[in-house]
Amino acid sequence: MTVLYVIIGLIVLAVVLAKLYLAAAGIEDIRVDTSAPVVVESQDEGSIVLSKQLNFYNEGKQCATIMDAICRSQLPYEQYDGIEVRGKAEREGEPREDDYFEAVLIQKKGDRNGEDKLNLFAKVRLTPRKGADLKTALAHMVDLPLDFIWMETGRTPWHYRKIRLVFTAEEIAKLADVQLVQD
Repeated sequence: MTVLYVIIGLIVLAVVLAKLYLAAAGIEDIRVDTSAPVVVESQDEGSIVLSKQLNFYNEGKQCATIMDAICRSQLPYEQYDGIEVRGKAEREGEPREDDYFEAVLIQKKGDRNGEDKLNLFAKVRLTPRKGADLKTALAHMVDLPLDFIWMETGRTPWHYRKIRLVFTAEEIAKLADVQLVQD
């Protein structure tokens, strides 16, 4: 019976030591800085592409993985049907034509190579609908809410996170060099 108590005691001690080690080792802690301005990436007669840089950085003690990211428009046609909005998430220096987001690591805080930071872009293409030209459609534009959603993991199980971005009608009009019409 004494041997059984010793074995149980050793198992409990091993579990406690493992939990203490894991607590000291820490987890990933992804933060996002959304303070960058919205900029015009490109513009032609038929569309305008706007983007906003999102600075992701890891404040945690462990590496994190961003496995997927999407930029989803929250502008229904019931609110404004004069423009079609197509959003995408893009990693800095890794443009893709197919809107696929390739997984990327963000190293733990203080990584020597600076890989504890990552720049992603929320990009939207605005295209006029119903035969309108771009300037007219943007002159009647409303605020454009966007959900930037990503899947992350590390030592914690994978989970989705999101932030809400709003490109205001005034901001869009100024960037497109149009006068906003108050309807």
